[in-house]
Amino acid sequence: MKNPLFREIRISPFMALLLCFLPVSATADPVLVRSVQGTIHGFLELRSEDGHVLASGDAVQVVHGDRVTSHTVFTFKDGSVDDETTVFSQRHSFQLITDHHIQKGPFFPHPTDILIDARSKQMTVRSTGKDGKEEVKTDHVDMPPDLANGMVAILLANIRPGADETTVSMLVATPKPRLVKLVMSPRGEEAFSVGSAPRKAQHYEIKIEIGGIAGMVAPLIGKAPPNIEIWLIGGEAPTFVREQGPLFEDGPVVTIQLASPVWADSAKGGL
Repeated sequence: MKNPLFREIRISPFMALLLCFLPVSATADPVLVRSVQGTIHGFLELRSEDGHVLASGDAVQVVHGDRVTSHTVFTFKDGSVDDETTVFSQRHSFQLITDHHIQKGPFFPHPTDILIDARSKQMTVRSTGKDGKEEVKTDHVDMPPDLANGMVAILLANIRPGADETTVSMLVATPKPRLVKLVMSPRGEEAFSVGSAPRKAQHYEIKIEIGGIAGMVAPLIGKAPPNIEIWLIGGEAPTFVREQGPLFEDGPVVTIQLASPVWADSAKGGL
């Protein structure tokens, strides 16, 4: 399953100014394919820190040859929508082809519509100007082969067993395109249950490294991006279990996890 929570990072205006003067750093190798992705349709729920359900979601993934299309959409109770479609190849290593991410509605103070085309090396950002008119800006970006947009959970499920730390790249809007590093580290196993059956999940922590002068200044001014937490079940078929973190800069921490269907006749004791 693709990562349902890790979204485009929005950087504050001050950090954006610093980032504009920084060179793009060297990149790591792409993650090798260890668990081939297949066709799935999963159900998700998004909860607030106090446990209230804010949105329900669907994660649909289809495969054609070595090309995978992953679509995750959350529909919020307030009418907001978080919709991301990622297309990638899985021949030897995972390679991003396109990532289209839309956030809109009352839950998102800064609606975004971002399209990344790795093959044409273009990033297109659609936004609404102060006059209410749509603004479209396309930038050419030298994109590295380890680009992780829309694929973080999949990459985590395929990293080398026993690896202490894995680093990949992510392209963000600052509002100008900028590459940052995602440092993914295991944090041990944690227990949970499915019904009455005990299970264990591998806990990962993802640190966002801005790098350069901006990276050193960010913690001092309280603008360092928060870490993201992801839990996976390992084994022959690694599976996403839970993720915690904000959906946008300065946003509230939310939890996304797999959801179980609730039948209309359950209140009557039906199966």
